[in-house]
Amino acid sequence: MTADGDRGPMNGRADEPADTAAGAAGGALADLVAVMDRLRSPGGCPWDAEQTHTSLLPYAVEEVFEVVEAVEDGDRAALREELGDLLLQVVFHARVAQEHPTEPFGIEDVAAGIAAKLRARHPHVFGDVVVFGADEVHRNWEAIKKAEKARASALDGIPRGMPALARAEKVAGRARRAGLPVDAVAAAVVAEETAAPAAGSALGRRLLALALEAQAAGVDAEAALRAAVRDLERALRAVEDGPAG
Repeated sequence: MTADGDRGPMNGRADEPADTAAGAAGGALADLVAVMDRLRSPGGCPWDAEQTHTSLLPYAVEEVFEVVEAVEDGDRAALREELGDLLLQVVFHARVAQEHPTEPFGIEDVAAGIAAKLRARHPHVFGDVVVFGADEVHRNWEAIKKAEKARASALDGIPRGMPALARAEKVAGRARRAGLPVDAVAAAVVAEETAAPAAGSALGRRLLALALEAQAAGVDAEAALRAAVRDLERALRAVEDGPAG
């Protein structure tokens, strides 16, 4: 660490040995792919055979939230299980994609793509770029991604389906890193009045202000709200159970 608390320069370490865990995981991952192939193939499971990318979407979303819950609960056994369920969704989607009549791809293509992306976006590890700390790594990542995808805006690529609080924070974070006047623009949006405001629009603007306040303070608004809801749930359950004794 440097005197000011930041990490010192970090650059190419691509010559270091690969993680031996990758080899150990190979057999188990190959087994999972084989199981999925058997389920999806003729004579396998009728339900699995009927699934499409669209029909599988609710399960993928649900598994992500179950991983979040396991992490927030500190439940290691549940985390291991839920990560497996999430991995299944990746393998399942890749198996469905393999059957596309004109643009097929499989799990090997998916893995190769993300490995190439990680190498390209970590030039300080796999190349000669020198960085000082995680903030600079993050800025470089965003710049490389913007160039790769030829994006016209720093806000391009933020999923519309993200939970609203999380998306608000993502928009604000991207905008701040791009040097956009987030606070001034947000203040104008929050204060904006329309001739015929939609039901709940004023409340939405207040929620936006809270989400931006959280982002500026480095607080995960989505996680903070989940924690508050858990507290509410515990209190309501206590009411249901009645007074002790």
